[in-house]
Amino acid sequence: MSTTDERWFYKKGELARGPWQSMVDATTPGWEYTGIRIAELEAGMEIPLDETGVERIFIPLSGSFDVIHQDHETHLFGRKSVFDGPTDVLYLPTGTTAVVRGEGRIAVAEAPTQEPKEWKYIAPAETPVELRGAGRSSRQVHNFGTPAALDAARLIVCEVITPGENWSSYPPHKHDEYKPGHESKLEEIYYFESAPSRVGGRTESAEGAFGMFSTYSSPAGEIDINAMVYTGDIALVPYGYHGPAVAAPGYDLYYLNVMAGPDPERIWLINDDPAHAWVRDTWNGQAFDDRLPYEDKREG
Repeated sequence: MSTTDERWFYKKGELARGPWQSMVDATTPGWEYTGIRIAELEAGMEIPLDETGVERIFIPLSGSFDVIHQDHETHLFGRKSVFDGPTDVLYLPTGTTAVVRGEGRIAVAEAPTQEPKEWKYIAPAETPVELRGAGRSSRQVHNFGTPAALDAARLIVCEVITPGENWSSYPPHKHDEYKPGHESKLEEIYYFESAPSRVGGRTESAEGAFGMFSTYSSPAGEIDINAMVYTGDIALVPYGYHGPAVAAPGYDLYYLNVMAGPDPERIWLINDDPAHAWVRDTWNGQAFDDRLPYEDKREG
């Protein structure tokens, strides 16, 4: 019996639309507050974004891009891969159309809003890099789109790198009820990539690289995802406890998190599953995984 909830988990290509390899927006069944677009561009390609009722963050996954917006053209230098440290990103507020061109793979995180903000370019050096957890729960978080780093209207966006054999999104937690000061109500998108580990992996081939991801029900709703995840897969978390996300031995796991919700305050407040919250205390005194941080390996 499969334990993958087909309403909320999509393999690479199952959400293809037009030039987008994957696309989630308000037309996706059961979805309302967040969106994501993934595209692979070849040299000379460009893709317009004409919708004006959303704010966006452009995140190079691999390669580099130019984004034309209003009277500006912003160059995103990008990176070799998602496992090569933080990238530069571009935030565009609601009411802004854009055209993206370049070569490589890019993600566009979105949230519907009518609240105006200022556009912002964030360089890699300006991205807060957090090393979270300890031991085999060590992971690296790039917080370029969190409230502390970016003045957005609704979007909360970050990316997480988990080295092979490590666990992240753990202990399982939820944010599906509005409890001021205690918990936020946020939809969440997980976009995954996996590759041979930078330390000890078989670098000659990325074929078959995978991780594992799980969600399960909370009082807010029933959900059940227990899936092998590969590059390009997407999990939608409308409610429920989510985690762990596990990097298989020999393979590193990346995921991009896109969150937004209806609460009056833009904040990320979570509650751990009470059955597993005690695990956090076991990290006290544990050494952090010395494979991290993952940084840009290119010279210059």
